[in-house]
Amino acid sequence: MLREIDALDGVCGRIIDKAGIQFRVLNRKKGPAGWGPRAQIDRMLYKKEMKAEILGTHNLGVLEGKVADIVIGDGTDGKEQRILGVRLDSGESIRCEKVVITTGTFLGGEIHIGLDSFPSGRMGEAATVELSKSLKDAGFQLGRLKTGTPPRLDRSTIDFSRLEEQPGDNPPVPFSYLNDAVTIHNQLLCYGTETNPLTHEIIRANLDQTVHIRETVKGPRYCPSLESKVIRFHEKNEHKIWLEPEGLDTNVIYPNGISMTIPPAAQETALHTIVGLEKVKMLQPGYGVEYDYLDPRNLRSTLETKLISGLYLAGQINGTTGYEEAAAQGIVAGINAGLASQKKEQMTIKRSDGYIGIMIDDLITKGVTEPYRMFTTRSEFRLSARADNADLRLTAKGRIAGVVGDKRWKHFQDLATEISELKALLENTKMSSHAWAAKGFRIHQESVPRSAYDILRLAGVSVDSLVPHLPLIGSYSPQVRARVGIEGVYAPYVERQKLTIISFERDERLRLPTDLDYTRIHGLSSEEVRVLQITRPESVGMARRCEGVTPAGALRLLEFVKGIREKVKRRAVWQDIEARKEKFAVAC
Repeated sequence: MLREIDALDGVCGRIIDKAGIQFRVLNRKKGPAGWGPRAQIDRMLYKKEMKAEILGTHNLGVLEGKVADIVIGDGTDGKEQRILGVRLDSGESIRCEKVVITTGTFLGGEIHIGLDSFPSGRMGEAATVELSKSLKDAGFQLGRLKTGTPPRLDRSTIDFSRLEEQPGDNPPVPFSYLNDAVTIHNQLLCYGTETNPLTHEIIRANLDQTVHIRETVKGPRYCPSLESKVIRFHEKNEHKIWLEPEGLDTNVIYPNGISMTIPPAAQETALHTIVGLEKVKMLQPGYGVEYDYLDPRNLRSTLETKLISGLYLAGQINGTTGYEEAAAQGIVAGINAGLASQKKEQMTIKRSDGYIGIMIDDLITKGVTEPYRMFTTRSEFRLSARADNADLRLTAKGRIAGVVGDKRWKHFQDLATEISELKALLENTKMSSHAWAAKGFRIHQESVPRSAYDILRLAGVSVDSLVPHLPLIGSYSPQVRARVGIEGVYAPYVERQKLTIISFERDERLRLPTDLDYTRIHGLSSEEVRVLQITRPESVGMARRCEGVTPAGALRLLEFVKGIREKVKRRAVWQDIEARKEKFAVAC
């Protein structure tokens, strides 16, 4: 999703390339559709570079303060409310027509360490309590979710000689399409170790000493705490830990994989059972955070709330977890708040456009019962929505919306032209199977000529391996050659997926009225009516994906919408006839 943010000219990809201290592409053993770019960043450097980027942005004003309340009034139609501004805890009011709330884990945040709990969204920073009440009073349905963070360790007290080294990729692959290289070339090592039965024994012995372990509030299923791992996977004797440096000029180590909330003394005892950490000094204990979120089914696909016009929500407040998920929602909410303030058409990202669209669609159609994470497996279009082609999918859409600047647009156009030219060169170079075999390619004998683009799907064949036979290929950059190679491998599968996308988008074009009374639709079950009244899907396609809507129920909706469209057509025909009659009568 960070590549998709970058394709829309978001800044985080470029800042990661400046502050990254280790870059790795995960799942390299799989095909490119499963690759996941990952970066470990220097936290202080990232803050510094991001702050400079924000403060240096033309026409952007920055005001530091704490929002205590939203100010709302009646909408123009008298039905929905609209945002009028925000009130700070200082008492000052700021009037505005559009507001984006991105509270992270601070909304009603409460930290848990052992049996202790206190209001906070992050260690050392105050929670936002008044805003929760304000949103609840406005009619939003709030719930509670939780997450956690591991203890921080002193690098100088770790025995790295006994640990598994994990280097980054060489060369590092940048996150931003604008960059050919990252800023910090000398990447730092990460190190691997693991828990053991003794570690787990200490965790089990202290489960009654933590208030965070309770099933009434759901935590992340895919990045669970060490306590949750020990409970859920009791048959496992070890769990992997990756020791990650927090920066170039700090001794702080982040032990990824062991967030925990048992008392600090017990945490330190557990750490000392782990290979390499026998003498480690704990700089800060791990802790859990419990926080408020709003039911994301109250949102439109633009991330504007249905209850209050002009109010947009992004991040953990919508039930997600993870930086990428929050950033992806932030750019969509920000773009649409900006477009709406200029009375321009809103920008929506569909499921078929990319992972941002899939996440938003999942949130607004299904809601959440646990913190939501994005995975490639959530996409039914992942062969065509890959990390390598986010710009081809989204940059033009961003340009139309007015958010892609001239520099990126020129870079994109130049790159897209080169990709198209090289692809055409390969497609237009055709030979018989016998001729390809004579050049050393292991190909089945067929009567139909095969193009060089087709040859890319043979095992062990890449664009570079075609250079001796097509020297012109060498004039293109390694980046362009690599991208065309991936496109060639997936070409027939992407073509088949396009048919699925066409069918999907046909259903998406069948819009549903936002004020539709679902009790009027004959054949819908009471559960389907309840779900649809809460979710208020924007299209028949979206209704199909709502939790609890059956195929039969979706068919009833389709029939109803088609009936409405026929009535509208008939009314238009009669109005045209009446207008002609009137015109004829006047002429006579």
